[in-house]
Amino acid sequence: MARDYLKDHHFEARLFQGRAIAAMAIIGALLVLLIGRLFYLQVASHDLFTTLSQNNRVKLEPVAPTRGLIYDRKGRILAENIPSFSLEVIPERVANLQETFAQLGQIVSITEDDLERFHRLRKRNRRFEPLPIRVQMNEEEVAVFAINRHRFPGIDVQAGLIRNYPQGELTAHVLGYVGRIDEDELNTIDTTDYSATRFIGKVGVEKSYEELLHGHVGSRKVETNAEGRVLRVLEQDPSSPGSNLNLNLDLDLQRAALAALEEHDGAIVAIEVKSGAVAALVSKPAYDPNLFVTGISSRDFRELQERPDRPLFNRALAGQYPPGSTIKPLLGLGALEQGVGHAAGRSFCIGYYQLEGDERKYRDWKREGHGHTDLSKAIVESCDVFFYELALEMGIDRIHTYLSRFGLGQRTGIDLAGEMSGLLPSRAWKRRDRNLPWFPGETLITGIGQGFTLTTPLQLAHAMAILANNGLRLEPRVVNTMAGPGDRERYPLETTLREPVGIVNEANWNLIKQAMVDVTHSLRGTARRIGEKAPYRIAGKTGTAQVFGIKQDEEYEAADVAYKLRDHALFIAYAPADDPKIAVAVIAEHGGSGGSVAAPIARKVMDAYFEFAAKP
Repeated sequence: MARDYLKDHHFEARLFQGRAIAAMAIIGALLVLLIGRLFYLQVASHDLFTTLSQNNRVKLEPVAPTRGLIYDRKGRILAENIPSFSLEVIPERVANLQETFAQLGQIVSITEDDLERFHRLRKRNRRFEPLPIRVQMNEEEVAVFAINRHRFPGIDVQAGLIRNYPQGELTAHVLGYVGRIDEDELNTIDTTDYSATRFIGKVGVEKSYEELLHGHVGSRKVETNAEGRVLRVLEQDPSSPGSNLNLNLDLDLQRAALAALEEHDGAIVAIEVKSGAVAALVSKPAYDPNLFVTGISSRDFRELQERPDRPLFNRALAGQYPPGSTIKPLLGLGALEQGVGHAAGRSFCIGYYQLEGDERKYRDWKREGHGHTDLSKAIVESCDVFFYELALEMGIDRIHTYLSRFGLGQRTGIDLAGEMSGLLPSRAWKRRDRNLPWFPGETLITGIGQGFTLTTPLQLAHAMAILANNGLRLEPRVVNTMAGPGDRERYPLETTLREPVGIVNEANWNLIKQAMVDVTHSLRGTARRIGEKAPYRIAGKTGTAQVFGIKQDEEYEAADVAYKLRDHALFIAYAPADDPKIAVAVIAEHGGSGGSVAAPIARKVMDAYFEFAAKP
């Protein structure tokens, strides 16, 4: 039994030796792997990892320029930049976005629109670029997130500036708004200059003067920690702020013009005759441009789009309406200059006109007629029959030629995007556009501003300014001067002068202008009520634009037709008549009579101009 307890020293020595050799082999293999890995990291991939390490610690970031401010003519702020906090996400630093956003939503409000906007931006940006998941956070939300920041690597609060329009709807159709850069705009802009900017001018002054307002991007080299947060700024090349703009627009006049429209939708444009400066430009209804700055919600945008009164539509620039009788002074002037016999003669108005061999009666607005009528009386009382005959003798092509000299049928060249050209018909146009011949009846109704003819409120105000200026054609201008940030000196922007209207006979100008004065200051004038007790003389012309046609044997009664089918009321004017300073065009949609609805609106606008805008 004692031999069972004796040890086999030889066996144990061999066993120990075998285990030692195996351990040495494993250690040797691990050493080889370790040395190989060190060689790979320190020698073979030295440059790569040196660069990655440097980039992880030091980053070059673009610095957004501060957008230029916009003022009215008296230096009152119309567009500014205000501080704002946003919650930004670097996608490559977040392991599970869906789960993270679910947790984030428990401490900060995140809507479906926020998520949709984030994922839309994520598709067109690189993974290392920060993207906003929430904008315009309040102070409480910022504080709550700061306490929980450690739970959300790759997400942080960023302070910045966003656009604000303190006047809201009042200046919406002039200033426009800025919004997030979309994919189409990315293809047209300098992406380097916009590398730190998410917003760009979409419409209005913001769009037309984007290059001046935006400025130029800067850069900075920063040191960051492992989570990507900036520890300090090492170097900085500051950005160049955008230029500030001073508009010709007068805020008081703009407010007065909007108020003058009262319950009517429509548009008002007021242009200073001597300079082409746009002192007021109103389109009603309007919208709050602040909704668009950081991204309008789908629900709000859908509501704006589906509203029947179309608040997004700029009626002043893009609304195309039949000019009605407002074109009669221009037509009469062209006829005088051309020596059209009817313009210098008299005719008898019986309340309608018939073409030879045609049973159709082209009616006058006054069913009993105006009796003996010459050009002056035809303008003062707005006799349609006289202008039917005048247009027929003049012919559609000469009508087209003369009205085009006052800018009808073409863009005025205003420094705002989105202007429409209207339509000034001719035989060539109809053949080209409709593949149809021109008919004499179409010439008749063109003579009273109906038929195919379409004009914008801006065109009518521009034409009025041209007439007041005896044919001098200045392109309308919304922006007056620009100035660099901190600059006291303002630099005027150029006003373009177009080819003047070729009316050489001074007597013709005087006849038409006197007739327009009599429209407002004579007993038979269609806008005589606005001339009463006026401290200045007004030259004007009323107009009524049909929304739909009526049959031969029917009479138009506004009370019997739906509101949306009632006539538009128009009025164009300039004042003072003996030394013109301001030209105004008014359209009140479905307002009915130009003399009783649109003319009083224009009087209020002109009163406000001489009270507010004309003073320094």
